[in-house]
Order: sequence, then C-alpha cells, then structure tokens
Amino acid sequence: MEGANTVVEQPAASPSKFPLSFWEATVASTVALIFAVGILGVYLTMPDSDYSFLKLPRTLQDLQLLRDDLESYTSDYTAQVLVGYCVVYIFMQTFMIPGTVFMSLLAGALFGVFKGVALVVFTATAGASSCYFLSKLIGRPILSSLWPEKLKFFQTQVARRRKSLLNYMLFLRLTPTLPNTFINFASPIVDVPYHIFFLATVIGLIPAAYVTVKAGLALGELKSVADLYDFNSIATLFLIGVVSVTPTLMNKNES
Repeated sequence: MEGANTVVEQPAASPSKFPLSFWEATVASTVALIFAVGILGVYLTMPDSDYSFLKLPRTLQDLQLLRDDLESYTSDYTAQVLVGYCVVYIFMQTFMIPGTVFMSLLAGALFGVFKGVALVVFTATAGASSCYFLSKLIGRPILSSLWPEKLKFFQTQVARRRKSLLNYMLFLRLTPTLPNTFINFASPIVDVPYHIFFLATVIGLIPAAYVTVKAGLALGELKSVADLYDFNSIATLFLIGVVSVTPTLMNKNES
C-alpha cells in the first residue's frame, strides 16, 4: 500500500508582494524624511521663546490668535515658519486629522493669495499622496470596516469610468460628492493609478484653495467656517466640476 503512505508536497507559499512600487516607496520615504528634517530644522533654528500658543486651531478664534502670534515670526523667520507650516499640514492630511481648512485660512492670512494658494496646493497634494501610500499598506481592512458601502460605491464608479478616470477624479475633487479624506485613503484600494490621483489632486484643489486662502485675508470678518462658501462659490465649483466630467458622460452615451 505504497500509495497510502505517499506524502503530497504542498507548493511553497509565494512571498507577499510589497504593495508599493519603487517610485511610490521613494516618494513615501522622501515625505517621511522631510517630516523629520523639517521638524529638526525648525527646532534648531528658532529663537528661545514661549511657544505655548502653538496648537492646532479648532475655531476661528483660535486661528486669529495663532495668526496674531505668528505674524512677527513670519517676517523674521520666514523659512522656519514655512517649513513648520508644511510639516503640520502634510501630517494632518496624511493621518486624516480634521482642521486643514483652518491651515488654508492661515496661509492666506500670513502669506497672501498667490503664495498662500501655492503653499496650500503643494502641502495638500503632498499630504494626500502620503495618505495614498499609507492606505496601500494598511487601508483595505480599515475602509472595509468603517465605510463598506461608500467604498463599494466608489469602486463601482471608478470601474465604470476607467477610460475617463482623470475627468471623474477631477469632478470628485471639485465637488463635495465624496470627502477628500476618503478619496485620499480609498483611491489605491479601488485601483486609481497614482499619476491620475496626483494630477486630479493638484488641479482639482486649486479653485477651493483660492476661495479659502482669499478668505484668510479678511480673517477677522469671518463669523464661521460656513461663511467661506457662499452660493456663488459653491455654484462656481459645481460648474467647473460638471465641465470636467462632461467627457466621461459623452463617452458613456457613445458606448
């Protein structure tokens, strides 16, 4: 009965593939290095002083106090304030910490419209990219547990619009169809390529960044965050969003 004693060899389990490509891992490592070097550089070059006022703003009142305290440092230690701002904003975007709208307002109050918009778009894109790469590592079980229906909806929409995915992603960035934090975290799980994610983020964030940064110039006049988006602002963003998604709708009708 030799057959009864035959040991069937199981195929060796193939090693799990690292979820990030070489370039994605390079970008993620660069962002992590910027975090460390940025914080260390700011810590070593700022003068000795009482920095108890440095905290994440949660209200417009907190933001106005922070603006008042930072204005003198911005003129004398511009580079340090810029680096510190970037590190905090990217960190908040990476780990989906609420309050980046206050950071956008602060950019306008401290640096003006042109520099403020450039700064917000850069930091928001860097933070969104970090969140994208982080999700590739740990995102699937978190999303499946917290937002299963929203993830299913997003996956279905991405699959249907694969040929015009950039237009669809632009539409999402320009309109409140899905929260930006969810888009950042869910995109790699539903197979949105990074180059499309990156382009849609850079381009799609500009209109909202402009509205928010410009409002930061008149920070004292704001009564609530809701005052940022009046009817005209929301209508403009929706119009731009509809224009961006038009090629997707046309392709769907033609098919």
